[in-house]
Amino acid sequence: MFMRNNLLKSTLVLVSALMSSAAFAQGAPAHFGFGTAVTPQDLAGYFSIPPDGRGLPAGSGNATAGAKIFAENCAACHGDKLQGNPERGIGGDRLVGGRDTLATKTPIKTVESYWPYATTLFDYVKRAMPFNAPGSLRDDEVYAVVSYILSEAKIIKPTEVMDAKTLPKVLMPNRDGFIPDARPELSLYR
Repeated sequence: MFMRNNLLKSTLVLVSALMSSAAFAQGAPAHFGFGTAVTPQDLAGYFSIPPDGRGLPAGSGNATAGAKIFAENCAACHGDKLQGNPERGIGGDRLVGGRDTLATKTPIKTVESYWPYATTLFDYVKRAMPFNAPGSLRDDEVYAVVSYILSEAKIIKPTEVMDAKTLPKVLMPNRDGFIPDARPELSLYR
């Protein structure tokens, strides 16, 4: 085992040295002069929506449209009633219920009981869902799925339309359930 590790290390050093010398042999400069400047379009897929909704995209959705999109893209993991599917081994979290359970011996963390901002839900669905194709939903579809989840959790009315103006105004049940982090160095990151 010892000889194999040393052989692997030696091979890696040799490959690295050959690559470096090949680059210089072709006239590569001694400084990092490769790559291209990052454009706003390059960064468009990497975003984080803050609680106030800055950066939310155009579009809108309602619970009726969201129910269809959820059935097609989300129910396999999260269940047809948003109840989750841990028993199927998929492990999709439960999304509704559990209100006022966080301070009990059996807390149930859901969108309804735990998440402090509806914009965070949009951000998460947009970037990470569906599990098998993260980021594949269009903005209107994300608004619709979020509307459906919030409606099923009885946070908004089923007839309400969610968009960049209405979503940040949604008052989540646990909005005041978090303690602000008072560490002074955090101001450097805001």
